[in-house]
Amino acid sequence: MHVSFNWLGRHVDLTGVDARELALKLTMTTCEVEGVEPFAPHLAAVTVGHVVERAPHPDADKLSVCQVDVGAGAPIQIVCGAPNVRTGLLVAVATTGTTLPGDLKIKKSKIRGAESNGMICSVRELGLGDDHDGIWELPGALEVGRPVAEALGLADWVIEIDNKSLTHRPDLWGHRGIAREVAALLGRPLKTLDLTLPPLGTGPAPKLRIEDPACSRYIGLALDGFVNGPSPSWLRHLLLAVGQRPIDLLVDLSNFVMLDLGQPNHAFDRAKLGADGIVVRKARAGERMTTLDGEARALEPSDLLITSGGAPVALAGIMGGEGSKVEAGTSSLLLEVATFAPAVVRRTSSRLGLRTDSSARFEKHLDPTLPLAAAGHYANLLRALQPAVTFPLALGDVGDWSDPAHTLTLRGEVVRRDLGADLDDARIAAILTALGFGVRTVAGVMHVDVPAARATKDVTMERDLVEEVGRAFGYGNVPEAPMRAPVEPPPHDASWHRRALARRIEDRLAGAARFRQTLSYSFQSDSLLAAVGAGDAPHVRVANPVAPELTRIRRDVAPSLLALLPAARRERESVRLFEIGKGYRPEVANEPAAPTERGEPREVHQVALVLARAPRTGARFDEDVFFQLRAVVDDVVAALGLEAAAWSAVSDGAPAWAHPAKRLTAAIGDASDVALLAALDPGVARALGLDGELATEVAVAVLSIDALLAAPERARRFTPLAKFPGVKVDVAIVAPEAVPSATLSAAIEQAGKGAVAGTELFDVYRGESLGAGQKSLAWHILLRSGAKTLDEGDVQKFLGRLERLLAESGATLRR
Repeated sequence: MHVSFNWLGRHVDLTGVDARELALKLTMTTCEVEGVEPFAPHLAAVTVGHVVERAPHPDADKLSVCQVDVGAGAPIQIVCGAPNVRTGLLVAVATTGTTLPGDLKIKKSKIRGAESNGMICSVRELGLGDDHDGIWELPGALEVGRPVAEALGLADWVIEIDNKSLTHRPDLWGHRGIAREVAALLGRPLKTLDLTLPPLGTGPAPKLRIEDPACSRYIGLALDGFVNGPSPSWLRHLLLAVGQRPIDLLVDLSNFVMLDLGQPNHAFDRAKLGADGIVVRKARAGERMTTLDGEARALEPSDLLITSGGAPVALAGIMGGEGSKVEAGTSSLLLEVATFAPAVVRRTSSRLGLRTDSSARFEKHLDPTLPLAAAGHYANLLRALQPAVTFPLALGDVGDWSDPAHTLTLRGEVVRRDLGADLDDARIAAILTALGFGVRTVAGVMHVDVPAARATKDVTMERDLVEEVGRAFGYGNVPEAPMRAPVEPPPHDASWHRRALARRIEDRLAGAARFRQTLSYSFQSDSLLAAVGAGDAPHVRVANPVAPELTRIRRDVAPSLLALLPAARRERESVRLFEIGKGYRPEVANEPAAPTERGEPREVHQVALVLARAPRTGARFDEDVFFQLRAVVDDVVAALGLEAAAWSAVSDGAPAWAHPAKRLTAAIGDASDVALLAALDPGVARALGLDGELATEVAVAVLSIDALLAAPERARRFTPLAKFPGVKVDVAIVAPEAVPSATLSAAIEQAGKGAVAGTELFDVYRGESLGAGQKSLAWHILLRSGAKTLDEGDVQKFLGRLERLLAESGATLRR
């Protein structure tokens, strides 16, 4: 938001005040100032000139050769093409070397053979408006040679304030509110401002009706005798300083009142309103209207409208309608000043992509007492500019609203304790009074009257008043003191261990495993759950107005990752994703806090991993995403310092997205169901669109963080470096398909009698030569003894023991 230093001076005496120092005071106490810049700095180099002589150009009918006195000795010659240039006129002159807006540099030149040493400027060329029909005719009695900015009082500073720092302060969205803060900071009185309505006529008040509570107050003020035209220069200049383009008196005065008090307003042509007057209602299905920007807009039932004669004439709080636009020659107006619900205005503004100065203010919970003051301000300003204007009808004022002003108690000891500053009650009361609060002290307790402007979503409790005192006193004035507090260990937080474990898993997966972490919403759609076969499972259901299709809170994290796969696979051939999050199981509710209450859904904390890639022909078994993901899970378990996971086949209880034959579950010690590993069911892959040109091999793993916390840690013992070399042995084992590889690995370890230093499964083969239902698994085995160098006899003894152990499970050793 832009604030004019001169504009503030209309409300508080700023004599001797530096704009930059004031901006610093505002930043330290009230709002964040992002910058302070001079208004139209080029005007300091534009001079008041006097046209001493004007003669026609000898070689151009539409040009004039002028002798212009700029207060620097002899007049200078300037060639001018404006039709209104004439002898005796006071003009704005940009001399040679001046740079005007648009990076226009004035140079000495010859125009059709006549020398020109500057430019006589129009309003548009100086960036002060759109008028370009002729040069700017300055008013008389100005000192020739003075900069235009000084001569006309245009020298100003523009203070740019960060809008976010004003979100909780709707009273600061106008110059009057900022000036109240400035007056308190400088210890100067706030100038009085007449906001009462002028005498009104006795005619019946305009017809006004509110049909929706989103409008809590609507004021209609009728006026006659209005003559539209250009605004006075002081009004145009103030608007230009804050970035508003002057248009005409009707628009400029409306903008001035909004920027002065922070209350938007709008004027309708009374002749265009229907016999039913003004009706405030929600839009009907299929209704449309054209706004003042010329855009035809489709409306929705959530939009609040100002209507007349059954048709919309304005989008409430946002923009007027083209149909009720005030045309040239209109003299009878209806001034609207109202209060609208912030959420309704924000919703419509966001949906239509139509952000206006009006909507920005209505989104901030405006003071409902402000419309009457704004109507009085508008009427008084207009009467001062056009004394012939009359107000023929009584004021229309309807709505169900109440004054939010209230009273809070404030204890001086609370202020002194919380701020750490020795402020007596009299000083506290003086600070609050300067900020616009009323203070009465009864029996040592201050009763603070909070005005309506500060009571709306702002000052609501005693601590808010402490903050008001602190910021006005100046946090830099609070004396430094060592903090005194009992030193106690922080309370035990059971979730700390869960967060610490999750952080270690994140580091491992995002680091060594090269997975990318995702963060998904906890909401899932019915279509996704149907695709993964979880649509019939019990879910916590929610009403989600922002995304109506996301109505269920997830039970598990894995479906959220699966939903991302199609888009990720379109971008790359290989995808490695993980997410750490929570699922909610309504059928396993926690114990309720009270017998009459219902228990909250049980939270489950999970790590979900997805490894996916395009299918490859001729790939080795250890390149299968299923086995690669199992290795990743084993690596995470090892990195956590836990015992090795024992994998076993899953017969039932697996999620519907898991492949019926290619799935495993892991246990660590007594901690069961630590992890689930499965290939993606082909039917689910097709439902997700992972087929055809986007065919994908997918493996999914789900780790339970709660189970990992209960898993036993791996025993840590020192193992000296081997003194004797090891012997490498390759074995191939033929076993029935039903025998898991873990059983065969255990047999290898048992046969080694402590001499197995390492194993690696490097091949899996199935073929006709083995017979139906048989498979061959091949291992690299490293044998090493801590007592001697193993020889061939030791290897044969190992193989003999292994062969006997394998026979117990129906497997044989291929010699």
